[in-house]
Amino acid sequence: METAHLLRKYNPAEWGGTETAVKQLVDGLAELKVKSAIYAPTLPKAPETDPFAAAGHSIKRYRAFLPVAGLSPDARKQMIAVGGNIMSFELFHRLLFHRKLEVIHSHALNRIGGIGLTVAKARKVPFLLTIHGGVLALPQSVKDGFTKPLEKAFEWGKVFGPFIRSRKVLEEADAILTCNKLEAELLQKKYPDRRVIVHPHGVPVASYYQDHRAAALNAFPQIQGRKLCLVVGRIDPVKNQGWVLEQAPSILAKHPNALFMFVGAVTDELYAKAIRKEIKRLGLEDKVLMPGGLPPGAPELKGLIQSAKVLIVPSLSETFGLVILEAWAANTPVISTKNSGAVDLIREGENGCLFDLNDPATFAQAVDKMLSHCAWAEQLARNGHELALRDYDTLRLAERVKKLYAELIELKHR
Repeated sequence: METAHLLRKYNPAEWGGTETAVKQLVDGLAELKVKSAIYAPTLPKAPETDPFAAAGHSIKRYRAFLPVAGLSPDARKQMIAVGGNIMSFELFHRLLFHRKLEVIHSHALNRIGGIGLTVAKARKVPFLLTIHGGVLALPQSVKDGFTKPLEKAFEWGKVFGPFIRSRKVLEEADAILTCNKLEAELLQKKYPDRRVIVHPHGVPVASYYQDHRAAALNAFPQIQGRKLCLVVGRIDPVKNQGWVLEQAPSILAKHPNALFMFVGAVTDELYAKAIRKEIKRLGLEDKVLMPGGLPPGAPELKGLIQSAKVLIVPSLSETFGLVILEAWAANTPVISTKNSGAVDLIREGENGCLFDLNDPATFAQAVDKMLSHCAWAEQLARNGHELALRDYDTLRLAERVKKLYAELIELKHR
C-alpha cells in the first residue's frame, strides 16, 4: 500500500506537535508495510538533517506561495509559519502523476487539502483528512489570531477556491480524523453524512525506557540539582509561555530551587523577543531558560522530559496534547490548562492536574503540590504511563489507520 501525506509546512528547524504526530503515524505504518511519501513545501535552504528522511520515508518537496498582497515581511513569515493558507500548482501536478498512489491523506485544510481532494476525486482514490490544530472547537481568540494579519491585506488567492474545492474539504472527505471528542462531535453535527473518527495521536512508549538524563545534563548543566518545570512547544502566543512567566515569581518564592525551561522552536519572533525582555526585566535569567528547539526524538529532549519534576501545558488551545503522552511515556507528571485535548486525557488527581488560566491560583497550587509531594506526583505519572502504554502506543494506532485505509480503498473499488 502506498500513501501520500500532505503537509502545509515542514521545516525541521521549526518542528512541532503536528510533525511529531505525522512521523509517529508513518513510522508505525512502515512497520506494517505501508509506504508513505511526505509532501511538503520547498525551503529556502535544504535542512542539515531531516527526521522523516532519516527514518526512511520519501520526502517530496513542492513549490508553494502565499497568495496575499499587502503583508509586511514579518507578517508574511509568521503566516507561513503558522496558519497561512498557501497555494501550489506543482503539488497538484505531482499528486496527479504519482504512480501507484492508493490513498491521499492530508494533514492540512484549505488550499492544500483542496488540492488533495481534487486529485483524489480525479484518480478515484480515498481522501482522508486529519485535523491537528482544531477547526470548530478552536477558541475565538485563536481564530482571531490567525486572521488578524489579513485585516489590512488582500487575499487574492480566493480565486482558486472553486477550482480546487478548498471550501469542500470537510464536506467531501471520505473520512475525517480528529484527536479529541469535542471536535468530533461538532464536526459530526455539521457534516452528518461524513465519517468522523476520533483518532488520537500516539507515542512510541518503549523509546523512553532508555535513560537519557545524562544527555540532558550534559547539554544543559543548569538543571543539575534543580526542580525542573518544563514547557515543551513552539514559542508562540497560542502555547502561552508568557503566562507561565508571569506566574513564575510566585512559584520561585516558595521553591527557590525551581527552574523553568521553555523548550521549542520560535515561530513568532516578536513574541519570543517579548519573553526574553521580560525574563531580563524580572532578573530571572538563571531561573527561566529558553534554549530554542531540539530535534524530534533527540536524547537531550527525552532526557529533559525524564528529568522534569513536572511538565506544564499552558496552551490556549491544544487539539490533543501529544506532549502529555510523551511525558507519561517518560514517567513524568503533567499539569495542563483545561483545553479540549487535555480534558480527554487527564483525569484530575488520577493521572495529572488541570488548571484555569483565569484563576492563576489553581496553577500555583498544582505546581506547588507537584514539587512538594513527590510520591503523589510519581503515582500520577505511573497512572499516566499505564494509560499511554495501553491506549496510545504508536503501532497499535497505526494498525487502526491501515485498516481504515483498506476499508476506504475497497469502497472506492466497488
